[in-house]
Amino acid sequence: MLEYPHFGIHSRMPNNETRLILADDDPDDYSFFQEALQELGVSVQLQYCENGATLMQLLSASQNRELPEILFLDLNMPRKSGFDCLKEIRGDKRFSGIDVVVISTSYEPEIVHLLYENGADRYIVKPCTFADLKKVIHQVFRLKSRAGLKSNSKSDFVLQP
Repeated sequence: MLEYPHFGIHSRMPNNETRLILADDDPDDYSFFQEALQELGVSVQLQYCENGATLMQLLSASQNRELPEILFLDLNMPRKSGFDCLKEIRGDKRFSGIDVVVISTSYEPEIVHLLYENGADRYIVKPCTFADLKKVIHQVFRLKSRAGLKSNSKSDFVLQP
């Protein structure tokens, strides 16, 4: 069941599961992400935004109870980058309860440092295989359930499969 409505938002809203948003301009990445969640048996409410501008519109229009618990945020998106979204999210008290996991195809230490300093909770280099994608998603949920996603130091900020 993949649908891409006109506004670039796709919702899958079961009962009272963990609320997630995946903001990524690649619909294939969304498809893999959704499939990984299903295979892991993770019970979620999943929303999809295909660019940063749409993400910020969705968050701004959301009531507090509708905000995601975890945002998986692609760094390189059209209309508004993940970095710009992160700065806006961390600059708005309404969004302080959202855990932000930044995802990117590259690993540049300077960028990773800036993301850490600007309030991202974790950083993931986009996995090359579906199995590795499942592993990092599993890590995120394991960390969330144990001690929360906020990294204790820069040394454990980057998640790897």
